[in-house]
Amino acid sequence: MAPIAIRGGERNAAARTFEIITKIELEESHDAGVAWVPLPLARMAPYQVDRGYTVGGNADKTRVEKLASSGAAVLVADWGHMMPPPELIVTMRVETSEYRVPLAAPNGAKRTTDLASYLKPTKLIPVDGIVKQTADAVTKGKTTDLAKARAIYDWIVENTVRDAGVKGCGLGDIRGMLEMKNLSGKCADLNALFVALARASNLPARDLYGLRVAASSQFPSLGRAGGNVTTAQHCRAEVWADNYGWIPVDPSDVRKLMLEEKKPSLSDGYVTRARETLFGSWEMNWIAFNDAHDVALPGSKGKPLPFLMYPQAEVGGERRDSLDPEHFKYTITAREM
Repeated sequence: MAPIAIRGGERNAAARTFEIITKIELEESHDAGVAWVPLPLARMAPYQVDRGYTVGGNADKTRVEKLASSGAAVLVADWGHMMPPPELIVTMRVETSEYRVPLAAPNGAKRTTDLASYLKPTKLIPVDGIVKQTADAVTKGKTTDLAKARAIYDWIVENTVRDAGVKGCGLGDIRGMLEMKNLSGKCADLNALFVALARASNLPARDLYGLRVAASSQFPSLGRAGGNVTTAQHCRAEVWADNYGWIPVDPSDVRKLMLEEKKPSLSDGYVTRARETLFGSWEMNWIAFNDAHDVALPGSKGKPLPFLMYPQAEVGGERRDSLDPEHFKYTITAREM
């Protein structure tokens, strides 16, 4: 299969460029097979530029599909039969730049109609009932978008717990978390809770599903070094505030740091620094794939996914477990160019 040329472009001198290689290997079979690999976020963003990809392996055909719900891109590979054993290699290049919104310097940004989709509910992120009731209580007395967003962020940092036993990045069943009073989970749970409460407070917000690709220079637990990033998926969030625009946030990583770096107190100075850093900035040792929810995989008859962050595959119409890469099987490696 001929490789697809990597697109060119000027490189920001302050930026970093990463090469990410996803390799999928499926067992030999007479059944037909298909695989899906999320591609990097390609829309204009201050923190990321998609520098293209190449495709290798032995698929009968590959194509790029846009997801109707968000415009997110996914590479689809098809095999008419699985002999010899199918292999797919997708090599991506992504340029990242540190992302910080100066919260002490309003920029006059105003809400536009294209933000309306970021106020809508999804299957697992409702904005009514107990979610609306919780949002109203958390933001009571707050009159500006920024104050409401910060109140929600602080409430999540103070009231949730990271649960290392949750598989993958979690599911993000927000109504269930609130009704069961079980505010624990991982990034796709805790940051989705932020998004739900923000939307219920009439603040446009979105999850961004992606991958840690390098060590952190700020907080050791918030990066992935060593090249193998197969299990380094991570969801972040953004919220829109008038006079500031999109603000990057990551309350779940505050709780991750506390658990993994054994900092049990929110009053610890190190935790306080992380808490302040992660409201308004992201360290870009991470790349974004998309902000899609309720994802119907193109060409699949299986159930929609709550989000698309992991490689996916089906053999004979049966979906493989994307949270079990050793048996799936797939690997993801990353290196800085």
